[in-house]
Amino acid sequence: MLRLILATSRPESLRAFSAALAADPEVHLQEVASGAAALDAARLAAPDLVIIDAELPDYAPFHLIQKLLLVNAMVNTAVVSPLAEAEFHEVSEGLGILSRLPVEPGSGEAADLLQKLRQILGRAG
Repeated sequence: MLRLILATSRPESLRAFSAALAADPEVHLQEVASGAAALDAARLAAPDLVIIDAELPDYAPFHLIQKLLLVNAMVNTAVVSPLAEAEFHEVSEGLGILSRLPVEPGSGEAADLLQKLRQILGRAG
């Protein structure tokens, strides 16, 4: 079982993405609406991946990742971000982010993200 947390205040904008993640029989997807809720969920049960939207009401994505790493230094993260790849890499350096996702990711991005996650966890099929 892959345990994923999706932190977003825009669930409708990410519906195709979240539906594709949830459709995978190995995935348990928990959606939360804030960074604080993502931290609480990560404390309760260690997730394999936390996906953080750029637009949360209480945390900037990179600050939330720093907080998540204090909860679980081994947590994998992905960020929905409007930044260009080079700029994203610059501001996220050292945080070990698995993937940058476009502002409105779809099913293709979900499949790619799950493939990367399985590879890093040693569960590639």
